[in-house]
Amino acid sequence: MKFTKMHGLGNSYVYVDGFEEVVEEAGLSALARDVSDKNTGIGSDGLILIGPSDTADIKMRVFNADGSEAKNCGNGIRCAVKLAYENGRVFSPRIEVETLGGIMKAVLNEGDTGKKRADVTVDMGGPHLRKQDVPMIIAGDPASDTVEEPFEISGSTLLLTTLSMGNPHAVLFVEDLEKAPVAEIGPLLENHSMFPERANIEFVEMVNGREMNFRVWERGSGITQACGTGACAAVTAACLTGRSRQGEELLVHLEGGDLRITWDHEGHVWMKGPAETICHGDYIFSS
Repeated sequence: MKFTKMHGLGNSYVYVDGFEEVVEEAGLSALARDVSDKNTGIGSDGLILIGPSDTADIKMRVFNADGSEAKNCGNGIRCAVKLAYENGRVFSPRIEVETLGGIMKAVLNEGDTGKKRADVTVDMGGPHLRKQDVPMIIAGDPASDTVEEPFEISGSTLLLTTLSMGNPHAVLFVEDLEKAPVAEIGPLLENHSMFPERANIEFVEMVNGREMNFRVWERGSGITQACGTGACAAVTAACLTGRSRQGEELLVHLEGGDLRITWDHEGHVWMKGPAETICHGDYIFSS
């Protein structure tokens, strides 16, 4: 099986071009686990397949390192559209992508090397704020939203802002990101019973109203260098809590680099960031 390994700000995935490669549906979860293993596989945060779509230019499927399927991936979609463009699967820099989280619209921005386009801008759609849409199961009105509500976790009281960007997120604002217990609190919240589909957990330190520092515990993958949908959720949460203003671009510093994100007044979240190719290769299936 031919593959391409790509990353968006260090959030790396193994990409398979389904326009020419055939992978059995029943084996996708196991394949994601195998290729993600850094010791016996290729090493990545998961597996992403691109292929034909009946409703968009291409279809993208995302599998986490543990084999579970995700509805969307912000860093992954930037790499997916770049790969589709460079492989000749699409010919316009404006590309619509079918995901389990809906249709995403992306634009490949011209780089210094002509066809090898650099940054990608993605319209991630609007955030879903209601508890039932996250989804989230807690007491109270399921149609209401959750903005900095207190939750008792492992003896600590945490203020969570929850929402969906096509996948579930819980955002915590902290004073000092370096001291944030990402590895301790992250898995507890990811697997908490109030999140029936588990959740991505974001830890955010505001620098000012236009800038934030960001770390993430990613559902199914653990600590990663970046999470595009998580950064979009963090910016949305910052606007909801009055830490920044809707309509203004925020610079998000992730461990792997920077994203520029805006939640506009029409309700759409826009993400701009890089997509980089690491290598191409052939994966030999184990017997």
